[in-house]
Amino acid sequence: MAHGHKSDEKIVYVGDSRVVKKTQEQRLIPKDYSAYPGKSEAFVPNFLLKEWMVGVVVLVGMLVLVMTEPAPLGYPADPKNTAFIPMPDWYFLFMYQLLKYPYTSGDYVVLGAVVVPGLLFGGLLLAPFLDTGKERRFYRRPIASSLMILSLIACTYLTYTSWSHYQVELKEKNIIPEHIKREEEMHANKGAAAGGGGAKETKKSAAIVAADDPGAELYKKATCLSCHGAGLKGMPASGVPALLGIGDKMSQDEILGVIKNGKGNMGKQYQGNIDKGLSDADINKLAEWLSKQKAQ
Repeated sequence: MAHGHKSDEKIVYVGDSRVVKKTQEQRLIPKDYSAYPGKSEAFVPNFLLKEWMVGVVVLVGMLVLVMTEPAPLGYPADPKNTAFIPMPDWYFLFMYQLLKYPYTSGDYVVLGAVVVPGLLFGGLLLAPFLDTGKERRFYRRPIASSLMILSLIACTYLTYTSWSHYQVELKEKNIIPEHIKREEEMHANKGAAAGGGGAKETKKSAAIVAADDPGAELYKKATCLSCHGAGLKGMPASGVPALLGIGDKMSQDEILGVIKNGKGNMGKQYQGNIDKGLSDADINKLAEWLSKQKAQ
């Protein structure tokens, strides 16, 4: 410890509290990858080139898959069509389900739509700044690991619950999702084009009769279109029968009875057609046109 300013005074240090100026070598400078010969490589261009090559292979694979199994386009948009249940894509199902609960909907919709997602995604965005620990073992980082596991469990539960409710609702309302209808139609058309088998040849020979009849225009507005399709081919894989040749099996009155009372899995369609703007006379014309559909 120093006292006074005498040149001959002895200076005694208690411990060594002097601040030592660090030299360039003493500073913590990350070592270059070249310090680990054979154990590392340059990010540019070596690692980046590998990443790019893997990305190209995956992209080409996806393009081949899409070209092999093209996704069918949906039906033309119809704002009057209520025979579907709107659902978000699978990666937003947990948010969709969250908004169904009473404490995140109604008067608290801001909590479910803004606050909770904001905390979740904001926390994820700020995680590198909030959690700066260098420990890599998850059990040594209980807070971060617990939050991650809790988030995974919550997302999995909400996604599963949302999808289960959707399936139950489809079954209760006897609705076949549009993308499934289109896919089945596509496969049915492929099967018909491929030919083979006596039954298939019979279906192939059937064609729409009196395509210029007013009943054909009414059919385009009726509820029949969503299940039986514009070509009257139905969806055999889903148990929806084709209407081609229906006149050979049913009379006009019988078809009208099916429209009014339903049949099998098909519910009553009379009120649905009235809601679509068809009158009682229009429904009779529709049944008459369908009764004309006989195999050629």
